Amino acid sequence: MSGFEATITAIDAANAADPRQDNGAPFETVYAQRMSACLDALYPDASELLKIAARAQHLRRWEIARSDYPEGRKGYNDWRHACRDHHARQAGDIMRAQGYDADAIAHVGGLIRKAQLKKDPESQALENVAAVVFLEYYFNDFLKNYADYPDDKIVDILGKTLCKMSPRGHAAALALPLDARARALVVAAVTREAAALERLAAVACDT
Repeated sequence: MSGFEATITAIDAANAADPRQDNGAPFETVYAQRMSACLDALYPDASELLKIAARAQHLRRWEIARSDYPEGRKGYNDWRHACRDHHARQAGDIMRAQGYDADAIAHVGGLIRKAQLKKDPESQALENVAAVVFLEYYFNDFLKNYADYPDDKIVDILGKTLCKMSPRGHAAALALPLDARARALVVAAVTREAAALERLAAVACDT
């Protein structure tokens, strides 16, 4: 088994301890496999390190509880930053055990932390994949969980997500087989953010 294969196996083993279930399988195991499948579809020439970052995107996320942070945007952002640091550290520990050098570990950690979003093509690719996976598999649950949110607020949230993506990600998102309401919300967000998306497309590092 190569160091890469052993790393992916170790990531999957770590995620297999997730007490949460998704159709009978550990929640984060399913998520990680979806990330890898989406990366393979959108970026068939992805590097080994990008593949590791995608697989480790939510590595043992259940250990950082959202409830440990205050409600509201600041609490949410603090939680997200803590999660990214947690995933990056754990991925680094696994990679180190498989013989990866410090530069490789730092690169994967930077991708997971979104340190160079909009500047590094691999960071942008990972953001695109994460957004597409969310829309395809988790957006409907989000809508159910936040049924009290007016559509305008959902469109605003989607707009912020779209502005983190590149044209390649937008095309993949719009090609998803979303149900009628989800598609209408995504289209509304694209329409609302059209000017911003056009400006961002002109300087996108990943197209």
